[in-house]
Amino acid sequence: MDSSTSPQGFTKVRGRGYRPEQVEHRIAGLSRDRDDARERAARLAVLVQQREAEAETLRERVARLAPQTYESLGERARSLLLLAQEEAQELRETAVEDVASVREEAAAAARAMRDAARAEADAVRAEAEEAAGRLLELARGEADERRAAARADAGQWRAEAEAALKDTRRRTHGILAAQEKEHAERWEAAERELAGREAEKDEHFAALTGRAEALLASAERALVKTAEEARHAQEDAEARGAELLAQARTREERVARETERVLREHTQAREEMHAHMAHVRNSLATLTGRTAAEEG
Repeated sequence: MDSSTSPQGFTKVRGRGYRPEQVEHRIAGLSRDRDDARERAARLAVLVQQREAEAETLRERVARLAPQTYESLGERARSLLLLAQEEAQELRETAVEDVASVREEAAAAARAMRDAARAEADAVRAEAEEAAGRLLELARGEADERRAAARADAGQWRAEAEAALKDTRRRTHGILAAQEKEHAERWEAAERELAGREAEKDEHFAALTGRAEALLASAERALVKTAEEARHAQEDAEARGAELLAQARTREERVARETERVLREHTQAREEMHAHMAHVRNSLATLTGRTAAEEG
């Protein structure tokens, strides 16, 4: 027998054991042989049962028959009948023995076929298990190779992902730096605008204050002049002096009210300017904080 062929006729294949199609074909053939043996054993068992039934029927018929003495027959006839009875008895005994023999042979054949089929199935099963083990080892080897290749691919993908992440971080830092520079420039421009507006308000306040002071000085000079004229003409024009004094007081009150109004307007304008500057600063701070939050 060739060393490349198993005792059961399977061709050995390097690295894989036996050919799976040969194993499957052999198992299918053994299954058919086993089924045929079972069918033959079943037929023999049915035949034995039929023969036993026939023998039992014959025994019952013989038992129901009345004993025959054949006394009315002649000597020669009685001898022939006795000989026939003996032969019938021998035939019955032979038939019983044949039935028992057939039954024993059928049982032995069934046992032999069953044992042979079991032995053949065990051998095929062992070879199939061996082939399956080799296939499993081969599959494990291929799985290990694929797992190693997958690890290598994963390492390459990880390196590429890390490089892409570094590039993304670098570009993100550049964008953030540009945005921070732009925000700083906007803040400085807003500060300059606020400083210009505050200077304008200060100039306007100084102008209003100068105007009020000029009006007050003019009123004081008029008051002094009026008082001086009143003193010189007190005797001749007391009534006129009193009237002028009243006018001067009225004018003084008007100037004072005007001065207070101007001062109130200036104070209100300055407060509104400070409130506007605070609102602008808060708006810029809110805008800067929102932008930073969105970038973060």
